[in-house]
Amino acid sequence: MASSAVSNLMLAIHEKKTNSVDLYRPFRNYVTFTYSEREAQLIDDDLETVKQLRSDLERVPDPSPAARRDLLISYYKALCLVETRFPISAEKHQVNAVTFLWYDAFKQKQKSTQQNIHLEKAAVLFNLGAAYSQIGLGHDRTTVDGRRQASHAFIAAAGAFVYLKDNLSSKAAIGQSLTVDLSVDCVGMLERLMLAQAQECVFENSIAKGSTPGVSAKIARQVGIFYEEAFAALTTSPLKEHFEKGWISHVQLKAAVFYSEACFRYGKELHEKEEIAEEIARLRSGASRLAEAKKSSRGAPAQLIEAMNTLESSINVNLDRAVKENDRVYLMRVPSPSSLSPLPAFSMVKPMNMTEILDASKEKMFAILVPDSSAKALSRYTEMVDDVIRTQAERLQQASELTRVRLKEMDLPDSILAVDGNSTLPVDLKEDVEAVQISGGPAGLEAELQQLRDLKRVNQELLVHTEELLQKEATEDSQFRSQFGTRWTRPQSSTLTKNLQDRLNRFAANLKQAGESDVKIERSVRDNFALMSILDRRPIESAIPTLARPIMSLDATEDAIVGTLKQSLRQLENLGAQRAGLEDMLKDMKRKDDILPKLMTITGSYEDMFRKEISKYDHICEDISQNIEVQEQLLMQIQAQNEEFSTLFNLEDYKASKDKCYKQIQAAIMKYREIKENINEGLKFYVTLQDAITNVKQQCSDFVMTRSIQCREMIDDVQRQMSGLSFQDRRSSGPYPSVHQPTASSPPPPPETQNPSHPHPHAPYYRPPEQMSRPGYTIPPYGPPPPYHTPHGQAPPQPYPPQTQQQPPSWQQGSYYDHQGQQPRPPYPGQSPYPPPHQGGGYYRQ
Repeated sequence: MASSAVSNLMLAIHEKKTNSVDLYRPFRNYVTFTYSEREAQLIDDDLETVKQLRSDLERVPDPSPAARRDLLISYYKALCLVETRFPISAEKHQVNAVTFLWYDAFKQKQKSTQQNIHLEKAAVLFNLGAAYSQIGLGHDRTTVDGRRQASHAFIAAAGAFVYLKDNLSSKAAIGQSLTVDLSVDCVGMLERLMLAQAQECVFENSIAKGSTPGVSAKIARQVGIFYEEAFAALTTSPLKEHFEKGWISHVQLKAAVFYSEACFRYGKELHEKEEIAEEIARLRSGASRLAEAKKSSRGAPAQLIEAMNTLESSINVNLDRAVKENDRVYLMRVPSPSSLSPLPAFSMVKPMNMTEILDASKEKMFAILVPDSSAKALSRYTEMVDDVIRTQAERLQQASELTRVRLKEMDLPDSILAVDGNSTLPVDLKEDVEAVQISGGPAGLEAELQQLRDLKRVNQELLVHTEELLQKEATEDSQFRSQFGTRWTRPQSSTLTKNLQDRLNRFAANLKQAGESDVKIERSVRDNFALMSILDRRPIESAIPTLARPIMSLDATEDAIVGTLKQSLRQLENLGAQRAGLEDMLKDMKRKDDILPKLMTITGSYEDMFRKEISKYDHICEDISQNIEVQEQLLMQIQAQNEEFSTLFNLEDYKASKDKCYKQIQAAIMKYREIKENINEGLKFYVTLQDAITNVKQQCSDFVMTRSIQCREMIDDVQRQMSGLSFQDRRSSGPYPSVHQPTASSPPPPPETQNPSHPHPHAPYYRPPEQMSRPGYTIPPYGPPPPYHTPHGQAPPQPYPPQTQQQPPSWQQGSYYDHQGQQPRPPYPGQSPYPPPHQGGGYYRQ
């Protein structure tokens, strides 16, 4: 190989040197002053980390360039987080106790001192590029893999210098002293130099794997171009006076070597094409360039001079051969070098994008410190995102609503479903029908009517049994009154049970009226059963008429028309599903869109960042616009297809019959609900009345039991009178002997306590027992009766001495009992299920 010796001659860059800086104490004092001691304590570990990173940076570089590279990347990310939280300047209320000092990498007597973080970040990036260059130079470039890794390292070095040039060189130079090595001119030159060395590694690999002369020539020419650009920068102020002549000479010779290498390789390709004249011109141009470069090669490395001589010899050999062949065979006119077109070049390398490598947005350091500027910027960006999502969501909703309205106007897809016998009910109507069917439907009304009949029968039997109790007691009382005559002195049963009899009579009247209501309900069920029977159809859709196909079809196109309309509707449905997915994508993107870490790593204006971040939503917005546009076209297509479909299938008649069916179902539901409500009223009435009758029956049973006890006592008393027992003996134990106390053992009372004119002054003829609470109903329809009726002008019996302000019995204290003698309150709100006695109507509601 002509240039194999060149592979060992490349340049690496040394790192910049710095002085020690204490970052821990100034940063902690600032947090304590600006935030609080608590925040300072919480970030103490982060401050220690920054302190350690800076300390490692100040030491002599690690023998491993890779470890140095990792340290520089970590420290640069930390500086990005520091920049937005710790304003370093000479201002009073900022971090004014930190000063950075850095020496020039190429002339270490020159230095730069600044109280801002831009110099620190620029120096770190410069050293990162230098570390990458040292990594590249450290690979074994005698192997294919070594040259590939070296090329990658030089590309990364070029990326670091590009990032420094684009982001920090200008900032560090504003109003401040800056060393030449950090200037835009210098880092631009270093970028070209690193690219030249990366492309040189690619060229050597292309020779190793046997690439064609044409390809190798293009790669070599690009190597020369990169070196030429670096040489041009080095020969211009301020770099001309700043760099050693060895650097300038090295770059100049490399540019000449690779130009000549390109001419040599390109000449081989021309020779294969028998373009001898141009081959001669190219080889002469390469040889001339080498000869000119050798004039400035004093002090250049011997290895580089040897490579140049080897290449020159190869060029001269090929040139002599080409000249002889042209003189003997081709006899072509050799063009002048100035008339030749530029050599073709092909770049195989470009600077590595360092944005992702140096991105500090995922770092957790100082996360609890959020300056006001970043919080306000985040709020503004959030508003921008919310505005995008709100606007797009409204567009999606409007598109969906437009589809719903347009389809409803065309009676789609119901009419298409009807063709296949898959008619549907409106959702609200279907829900009403399902509710009717769940409750039993018209077929279940007979069972409920039977419940009415059973409850009515139970109430009638209770009423009859209660009346029989009172009648039996009255009959027995009448018999004893006839038997004993005037000696039977207790009140008649009819006098005491008048209120109970009145209530039983009212119950009987209510039962009669309820029976009339039952008859009305049964008649309504019979009269409307045919109307309501449609509600028992399962499924209810089977009751809807189907859309019949045309009886006669001239060209049998109905299947094709239906098929195309179905396909269009499916496409419309897919668009709707796509809209739902797009809206979910927007919301999910917003949920994951956290730019605060990025905000905390940039300074200055946020506008560029906002434009870049908000552009993430552009592709979804474009998809939404496309979806809406396609839907509008599809709706127009469906409308035309539906007009043809409606004409062919006589859709108007079908719609009329379907609407008639809907109205029939609605009427059936209304009638069913009316009957159901009346039956429920009847059931509640009978249940409530049963409780009321049971209550009265209990009172009657208590009354009958008490009268039975009195009857036995009075019989014993009358029998003793008839047996001639003395009146004094009788009075010794009260007006009537107790059923639980033997009268024979009682001593006679003193004479002064006898009063023959009032033989029974304290006879407890009847005292209503305290009412027991009944389960099932909180408010029974009737309370216990008021005190039993006594003859006019006669005081009722007093079993106990009268008391002042005596509380009414417990059965008179309920909320349902009217002390003024009014009618009892109804058992449930609204119209009473049964009116007071002697009034028409029942619980039936028409």
